[in-house]
Amino acid sequence: MTKETIIFVCSNCDAQFQKWTGQCFECGKWGTVENKTAITDNKSGDSKVIGVGVNTQKLGEIKNVDSFRNSSKIGELDRVLGGGIVPGSLILLGGEPGIGKSTLSLQIANNMKKSLYISGEESINQIKMRADRLGNANADMLVMHENDIENICATIKKESPEIVIIDSIQTMISNDTSGEPGNVNQVRVCATKLLDSAKQSKSAIVIIGHVTKDGSVAGPKTLEHLVDTVLYIEGDRYYQTRLLRTIKNRFGSTDEVGVFEMNELGLKEVKNPSSAFLEERADDTPGSVVTCLIEGTRPLLIEVQALVNKTSFGYPVRKASGFDLNRLHVLVAVLQKRAGLQLGQYDIHVNVVGGLKAQEPAADLAVCLAIASSFKDKVLGGDLVVFGEVGLGGEVRRVNQSQKRIKECEKLGMQRVVTSKNPGNVHGTKIIEVKNIAELIQKT
Repeated sequence: MTKETIIFVCSNCDAQFQKWTGQCFECGKWGTVENKTAITDNKSGDSKVIGVGVNTQKLGEIKNVDSFRNSSKIGELDRVLGGGIVPGSLILLGGEPGIGKSTLSLQIANNMKKSLYISGEESINQIKMRADRLGNANADMLVMHENDIENICATIKKESPEIVIIDSIQTMISNDTSGEPGNVNQVRVCATKLLDSAKQSKSAIVIIGHVTKDGSVAGPKTLEHLVDTVLYIEGDRYYQTRLLRTIKNRFGSTDEVGVFEMNELGLKEVKNPSSAFLEERADDTPGSVVTCLIEGTRPLLIEVQALVNKTSFGYPVRKASGFDLNRLHVLVAVLQKRAGLQLGQYDIHVNVVGGLKAQEPAADLAVCLAIASSFKDKVLGGDLVVFGEVGLGGEVRRVNQSQKRIKECEKLGMQRVVTSKNPGNVHGTKIIEVKNIAELIQKT
């Protein structure tokens, strides 16, 4: 004889308990103990968890369905998402406080035909004030102040909107688990319920997530695994430029980046980022060099500035904004050893204009030339673009997508490009090939 009983099993270590506990006593994990049906043998007393067979389908029998996407009417956002918002998708939008997460989400909801904005942080009057401040508010937008995730899921099922905004996941609470809003269990359970609601109602759901001190989304790492797309808004809050990156995208590429400008009317798309970054550049300043970086699949021309000044103390200062400080120390050492620049008694400050971060090796050559230009007090001109990687031996190495970078330079009317090798098929732009930084300084 056998009988069915209910036992509680840890999904992490498979430990079994007779009653539910918030923490597994075996592995110490929280929120992993779940109830399951077990079959108990009366003779032996042994019990085991059983499952139910699920119908399968052959891959060749599945019909191809064209992927339909809803446009957010924000070109840079659609670009990052791979062409638009997929119905039934769950999107996580992260970023530092004040960077523009709620602003972008409200703009998305404002552009859709039927949208639902749910805030656990603001009242409906506060949402109305913020929508009026952005201008052209959609009078048909549905708004709600609610923290109970069960009520939220029921409302989504009732209204069936095109898009739902959850602001934010850290303020939501579920009755199916214990703990205060924002803890690990609550965040994971609420995200799971929202995922089920998105798939059942075919409503796209955007959940806003706060960012911790180390730059990751607050809550369990599994939150990023549950959602379909993870977006991050980057940028210095004291600058107007904002970059929208996709870290994970089940429906498109993760290589794209969207460029926005924050103003009093919200986030405005930047159609030509290179022109915007160089708009206020002075052509007659020593230590100013333009380089071309690849952000996603898009080439961007940005200005790199360097200031070299005689140190007032015994130990020279090295400072960098938008550029890796450790990399700066390496490049300064290469300039001293391979190019003969005596920088040991000089303070060196490097700045990437516009609040961007030059993280790829292509910026090495521009940083070296900017330092040399400031050290020698030599103006390089406003029609020069420099990009390339610098090795420890002072050699200049090629970088990827050189052809695309040069086309962007031609588009903005740059006359000279300094790099390691001419990729060919260049019209109207002079390519200056350099093999090492000593030759770089000599030719420029």
